Amino acid sequence: MLNPLWLNTFKTLIEVGHFTQTAEKLYMTQPGVSQHIKKLENAAGHSLIRRENKSFELTEQGRIVYEYALKIVEEENKLIENLSFDDPHSGQCKLSCSGSLALLLYPELLILQQQYPNLSMQLEAAPNQRILNAVQSGGIDLGIVTNLPNSNLYQSKLIGSEALCLVFPKCYENQPVTLALLHQCGLIHHPDALHYLSLYFELCGEDELRNLNLEAIPKSGYINQLNQILLPVAKGVGFTVLPESAVDKFPDKDDLYIAKTKKQVKEKLYLVQKRNRTLPQRYQAIYALLERVLSNN
Repeated sequence: MLNPLWLNTFKTLIEVGHFTQTAEKLYMTQPGVSQHIKKLENAAGHSLIRRENKSFELTEQGRIVYEYALKIVEEENKLIENLSFDDPHSGQCKLSCSGSLALLLYPELLILQQQYPNLSMQLEAAPNQRILNAVQSGGIDLGIVTNLPNSNLYQSKLIGSEALCLVFPKCYENQPVTLALLHQCGLIHHPDALHYLSLYFELCGEDELRNLNLEAIPKSGYINQLNQILLPVAKGVGFTVLPESAVDKFPDKDDLYIAKTKKQVKEKLYLVQKRNRTLPQRYQAIYALLERVLSNN
């Protein structure tokens, strides 16, 4: 790598055209300027200027090195500009959340992008642990999880909650939720089903359900596509538990029955980012959007 100090002296000499004036401009001595040029020529392995009395001419190799020096200055200026430039309405925003939250948030994010076309939204649906791993590795900048993460690794904030719905086929409407009913209907299993069921039965206020053995509930089917989970429920095949946002987005919602229990069950939502990391200004709009949408849940 060519010494940037020698390159700057060489560039200044070419632009000024005189050794003495170059020395004055750089607060150096004239022999010091000559020494820098000689060292640069030795490092490049070629003569860069051809001296003629008190003037000089660039060699072809000198012209190439001068263009290189100009590019370095240009790249440095761009770097400084990029470091100081932080447009609050421009750039890529990388977020991750559960699939059900993605159904709720993505339309809102697109509205924001329509308002500010230079924003680019990257939203990934993922389970809690994958979200946390991606935040830690820098794959995403913001995540929304349902468990409070390690404060040594993450900066987190309670941003809202999301209601869980125990969903049956319409034909079960107004029937009390009992162990017998669950066994009769059967569970439509999905990747988060046992987690949601455990939380729901613990908090819904129904004593018969609190200590229920979830593994003992018959399984009527399994599907891992969020937009398909409620389809067998609507067809009368089984029951399941999903966040309210997923239920609200289901096109055949009229074929579903959302069970009524003593208490509404809500799952806490935490906004997380990597500890001690400051995000660009464009994320201020994302923060505001998330708080507006999720605080209403």
